[in-house]
Amino acid sequence: PCLCIQMAKLYQDDKQFVDMPLSIAPEQVLQIFTELARDHNHSIPREQLQEHFQAKGQELQPWTPADWKDSPQFLQKISDAKLRVWAGQLHQLWKKLGKKMKPEVLSHPERFSLIYSEHPFIVPGGRFVEFYYWDSYWVMEGLLLSEMAETVKGMLQNFLDLVKTYGHVPSGGHVYYLQRSQPPLLTLMMDCYLTHTNDTTFLQENIEMLALELDFWTKNRTVSVSLEGKNYLLNCYYVPHGGPRPESYSKDAKLADTLPEGDREPLWAELKAGAKSGPNPNLLSGIRTSKLVPVDLNAFLCQAEELMSKFYSRLGNNSQATKYRTLRAQHLAALNAVLWDEETGNKKKNQEFYPSNLTPLWAGCFSDPGVPDKALKYLEDSLILTYQYGIPTSLQKTGQQWDFPNAWDLVIRGKEAPLPRAQEVAFQLAQNWIRTNFDVYSQKSAMYEKYDISNSGQPGAGGEYEVQESFGWTNGVVLMLLDRYGDRLTSGAQLAFLEPHCLAATLLPSLLSR
Repeated sequence: PCLCIQMAKLYQDDKQFVDMPLSIAPEQVLQIFTELARDHNHSIPREQLQEHFQAKGQELQPWTPADWKDSPQFLQKISDAKLRVWAGQLHQLWKKLGKKMKPEVLSHPERFSLIYSEHPFIVPGGRFVEFYYWDSYWVMEGLLLSEMAETVKGMLQNFLDLVKTYGHVPSGGHVYYLQRSQPPLLTLMMDCYLTHTNDTTFLQENIEMLALELDFWTKNRTVSVSLEGKNYLLNCYYVPHGGPRPESYSKDAKLADTLPEGDREPLWAELKAGAKSGPNPNLLSGIRTSKLVPVDLNAFLCQAEELMSKFYSRLGNNSQATKYRTLRAQHLAALNAVLWDEETGNKKKNQEFYPSNLTPLWAGCFSDPGVPDKALKYLEDSLILTYQYGIPTSLQKTGQQWDFPNAWDLVIRGKEAPLPRAQEVAFQLAQNWIRTNFDVYSQKSAMYEKYDISNSGQPGAGGEYEVQESFGWTNGVVLMLLDRYGDRLTSGAQLAFLEPHCLAATLLPSLLSR
């Protein structure tokens, strides 16, 4: 049925069909389609293709978090009256984005592509009405500012349950994502939750699941890189199976038609790997995600190992704490040896600009105290600081959503620096990004997943689907910046070009596509 319906292009978005529940048992549907194909010589009438499937989203119902409150304290830290009102409206969006699953997803899982989750959760919005893995980190940061720790705990428990069942957290909440996993931020999610709640009991109950997830990456996504006579273990994105992505079936099938038959299965496997890592070729047919060792993934895992050491120390398990300190040291040495370029502060061989190149700064996974200055020179030399509406996802103009002129969510963390002006420039980056989001919201009453920084910060474009609104992770990042700089941010501030020599911030955009 998937092949027949997706290639018939009954729906503008391939994702719509694979999210539609079955009305009857799957074996009955297969039997009906077999008979239809036989009776119509494999040319089934379009109207009969649509039978036996319910509308998308029927398995979910709206949910208002029980811990939502009218006026969380962080709102009082925002001096600008317009920004304070806006932050209150974003806080209201958590109710719009709240979902819970109907009992039939548990009782009849074979009829749904949705993976059952016991606890309600916050979705990104738009076409994405299920949970997504790393999106949820930014959402959780915003929820914790909104004093919604119980909602965060439930979302964390859903992810921990997935690790218990599948050994890892899939990219999103549908079965067709089970082969993939986005950047592993579950350990960081736990750390944020603990910082707000000090819930050591919850950590104790689930520390083994956090360890199991990291084991998945070690056992299944590790490659050995030989350099100057030494071997280093690093991680990469990889999917062991091909076939078109179900949620992009017709596009992937059409793309594969341009290649020899023997190259099609490898292409589909690479597309699946790229859908969790953010591919960057000019042509999707040239994607080679599994052949790359990304600095951001390895920095995330290095950070997770450091957090695991801290967690085990907190629980009094010194042997496990030592184990993860050692793993972190090994990861750090591999990052320095293989991925650091002394001249540019960039990855070796791939000299293109991506803000994710700076992830080790954001993750605290570096040892040389001179690294921040070298990374700032990299930004300066790349002329990145001349963009006044946000940090571009790349400088390549490919028409894909992860490239110029799109900017995704931006997290700014001021670093300790000897010059006070350094902190001031970090603030100006926050001011510019807040202004971009606020101006679009003022015009359209919506938040978006990405913005076009070449067009006065309008909603972004490009890629395999239309730009989506609502949007969970954007809300979380904006609330974080309003909380950090709310006493200084203004709704009417003049957007500024930044002086390159003054920047002292680490940057991380949510530039990974699904």
